[in-house]
Amino acid sequence: MVIGYHVIFSAYGFWLPNDPRGSWSDFVGAWDLFLAGGKATKTDETRSVAQRPHDRERRLATKGSLARTPVKFTGLQARAIGNGFAEYVAKSGVPVWACSILPEHVHLVTGRFRMDIENVVIQLKGAATRKLLEEGLHPFAGIALPGKRPPRCWSRGEWSVFLEEPADIARSIRYVEKNPVKDGKSQQSWSFVAPYQPV
Repeated sequence: MVIGYHVIFSAYGFWLPNDPRGSWSDFVGAWDLFLAGGKATKTDETRSVAQRPHDRERRLATKGSLARTPVKFTGLQARAIGNGFAEYVAKSGVPVWACSILPEHVHLVTGRFRMDIENVVIQLKGAATRKLLEEGLHPFAGIALPGKRPPRCWSRGEWSVFLEEPADIARSIRYVEKNPVKDGKSQQSWSFVAPYQPV
């Protein structure tokens, strides 16, 4: 039985639907992106494919066909995203056992909830976006049309691993907590993250 999830979702432009290492997408919605990088590379892999050998130059060249510059969140933007997550967690009660907000993507370990994980991610992205807008930190605020919201700063969808054993939860929490350290950053601490208590 599923008792939790390790979920990853990315900023706009980080992991393309036709990434040569594989993606969680089965469709490339932008014609220019399709022409540059080909069809979607849907994978059902449950482990990270980030280190998989691939044509790095082709991957980077494909990013050049994006409509906007890929998003890289600053520290201030990451803090705003965390504040948005905190508001949603407090309001909804979704259990969060680990979180790392990186410049181009987010890692979370969560428990089961009354809605499916895909909808939880939609709600978290929405809460983070609202907070970025409130704090004047949205990465695309400068290109928004008058009276309109800026383009989305998140990619569609998410990659989630279903966790079925307490050992899976503990391993995923360690992975998420150490993820910033691999990039030379400090381990993160967020007020909305609760300790995991196996039942």
